[in-house]
Amino acid sequence: MRNYSKIAIISSFFGLWMDSFLTEELQIILGFLLIFTFGILHGANDLLLIENIKTTQQSNSGLKVLGYYVLVVLTGILLFYTIPQIALLLFIIVSAYHFGEQQWQNIQHDFPKWLLALLQFFYGLVILLLLFNFHSDEVQNIILNIANISIPLAYFSLLLQASSVTFISLSAYLFWKSEIIRNKLLLEFFYLVLFAILFKSSSLIWGFAIYFILWHSIPSIIDQIKFLNGSFSMKYFIEYCRAAAVYWFISIVGIIFIYYLCRGERLFNALFFSFLAAITFPHAAVITEMFRGKKQTNK
Repeated sequence: MRNYSKIAIISSFFGLWMDSFLTEELQIILGFLLIFTFGILHGANDLLLIENIKTTQQSNSGLKVLGYYVLVVLTGILLFYTIPQIALLLFIIVSAYHFGEQQWQNIQHDFPKWLLALLQFFYGLVILLLLFNFHSDEVQNIILNIANISIPLAYFSLLLQASSVTFISLSAYLFWKSEIIRNKLLLEFFYLVLFAILFKSSSLIWGFAIYFILWHSIPSIIDQIKFLNGSFSMKYFIEYCRAAAVYWFISIVGIIFIYYLCRGERLFNALFFSFLAAITFPHAAVITEMFRGKKQTNK
């Protein structure tokens, strides 16, 4: 979809404008509604993507792939129960790279893969830490409920400073080495400023929902549809939704089951978060393979 970034920018400022009219409770409701629709939807077609990645398609049956996928999800959930501190750290690392990879996957470059991976990781980490810093008290409580550890508020600021310096250093090197990447770098720094304004002006859930849906989930859906069909159209989008409907429904039922099972208990936050995190682990791996498949096809 051409010029989607312009739509995302306008929609982000519209979300900021709505923030002044919505109560915090309504922001939470609408934020979760967006996450449960487009947010869950963008990861509901992973098995279809796997079937269309040549290396996996040739070596594994559909049932075997499903078994591996479920195993990774269950392992993620088990990890949150047994060693939640390590699981939470892994989730942040994987999410940071996943967010950065989505934003930088179309870049034309002749740099080593590890260098681009570092750039993607620290870009995504800066985004997460911006969100954490502007809502440090809430994030601190969430981490305490999930991992039973209390992170000093000053650590959020220190981590943001260190990550920002690292990302700026990597960007300066790439800016110096390649003319092709310069416009992209300047544009991404503009987006980071936009995200900072968004997170500072909105509640935790509303700010994250706007970023997660407009800047990650919808662009990911567009890329997935292009990978599956060669182009994006409303026809292909409807087909994508139909293919994802069963897995999306199962995910929603699982979340509702967790809510009613643990409603009013502190355990719900940990269970809900571990469920989403466990889904994220295999999804991030599938998207990485999809982008590799796209690059091999384009060569």
